[in-house]
Amino acid sequence: MSTSSGEREIVIIAYFLTRHPSYDPSKHKITLLEASKVAGGASGKAGGLLGLWAYPSSIVPLSYRLHAELAAAHDGETKWGYRKIHCGQLTAKGRAISQEAAQTGSHSNGESVSLQKRDKVARTLAAAGIPKDLNWVAEESVRSYYEMGTPDNTAQVHPYQFTTSMAQLAEEKGVKIVLGSVINIDKSSGAVKSVTYKDKKTSESHTIPATDVVISAGPWTRSVYPPAPISALRAHSVTIQPSNPISAYALFTEISLPSNFGRTDTFVKAKRPHAKQVTPEIYARPNNEAYACGEGDTMVPLPKTTEDVETDDSRCQDIIDYVSSISDELRDGEVTARQACYLPNVQAASGPLIGETGVKGLLMAAGHTCWGIQNGPGTGKLISEFVFDGKAKSANVGSLDPRKVL
Repeated sequence: MSTSSGEREIVIIAYFLTRHPSYDPSKHKITLLEASKVAGGASGKAGGLLGLWAYPSSIVPLSYRLHAELAAAHDGETKWGYRKIHCGQLTAKGRAISQEAAQTGSHSNGESVSLQKRDKVARTLAAAGIPKDLNWVAEESVRSYYEMGTPDNTAQVHPYQFTTSMAQLAEEKGVKIVLGSVINIDKSSGAVKSVTYKDKKTSESHTIPATDVVISAGPWTRSVYPPAPISALRAHSVTIQPSNPISAYALFTEISLPSNFGRTDTFVKAKRPHAKQVTPEIYARPNNEAYACGEGDTMVPLPKTTEDVETDDSRCQDIIDYVSSISDELRDGEVTARQACYLPNVQAASGPLIGETGVKGLLMAAGHTCWGIQNGPGTGKLISEFVFDGKAKSANVGSLDPRKVL
């Protein structure tokens, strides 16, 4: 893959390329080409959950370990909120929340609850397997809890902070960050020659000579490389500053809603129909923040860039209502963000696709579904090996070979 002089022009976003033993900034020019901004999509708006129990098993252990090493090397605990956490499946019964309660912040049961009742509730929670420090779920809502992960095999990061930090660290090692949309990848004669893009600021077209190109465009992969069998799923999420600090748990919930369930907001008066059971995910983050997301949808086609993503306020409000129905801390907290992003799904396989495409110098690293942050470091490490060593060395990723589906 190398030229005779050993010089290379690589178009890719990758911290690990600059950490590979063969990387030489005097010979290797690396360009990070981003259409709108770094971490503008799911890499900045996802939940950031990490787990040794995630998938695919071929790269999860590698990537989970690399997350810990990156945090240790670059103070990830401070810079991107890396920490070990608990994770569980929570079954609960949602409460109807009145408009008045939402506006005044009044609790249906708080200081007026007798100690005798609290003792009884505590025994009930213990019988349901609820951890003692999971104290931000309403006592009367809890039905059961199943432990999925512990601090021994589960962690988290703040996606936006992590992704932008990785880009900055790569830039410090010589990577050039360019904002522009890919127009064409010249791969005539079966080998990569260049990448042409439209500059975001000037709208002018520019061409970068390239010996290696790594397509890592998530749900936009098909717009860059049409043969890629990758589709897009829109996902909404919110962030909330809880009324009281909440313990470090990630919860996969199954909430049964009452028949009279309604809205908590004031700007939409009409009630919307809701499913009898809903399954929002809730992740407690450092600095007194909670992240919550709902189910995906395909109602709005993938736009041109992350800046054009449409957020449906009603879907965000649904998430707020659902999590508020089981937590006073979230119900009485302050909503700090309502957002949406698109997740990439590999249609013909379980994904992601990591490795060679069949075109010399053209690699792919896309289709990570909801585990993009978890598997990002492992993917970057493997791609650096494909570029500099000609093959993956840190993990067996034959099952993720893009050539199987292209």
